[in-house]
Amino acid sequence: MTEADDAAPSPELQDLWNRVFGFARTGETETLLAYVDAGISANLTNHKGDSLVMLAAYYGHRDVVAGLLERGADPNRLNDRNQSPLAGAVFKSEPEIVRVLLDGGADATAGTPSAVDTARMFGNTELLALLER
Repeated sequence: MTEADDAAPSPELQDLWNRVFGFARTGETETLLAYVDAGISANLTNHKGDSLVMLAAYYGHRDVVAGLLERGADPNRLNDRNQSPLAGAVFKSEPEIVRVLLDGGADATAGTPSAVDTARMFGNTELLALLER
């Protein structure tokens, strides 16, 4: 759950990380961003490689995504299944989050399937137009 740390985290640290991932899932913007401002990495990933941005994007929390990107989170960080936050937002049909991610530098062709491929698979012409701009 760290970025390249081989040591097993303490139970206290593991508990903290679990709470932070929960804040990303539930959209507790102020609380999550306060933890990031206090030193938690904006690029923290869980045991599946899902970043905070991935979870916030997938669960539809635009303000969390924007706040994390403002704090240096990588909009193109792929999870262990080679999925991007942008493809997750397209899959969930979240146009506002797609816009935030694109404005933050997300690559519409990153991952498998890419965000473009996902929009095409689901026939989402609105999001496809955003991705191909």
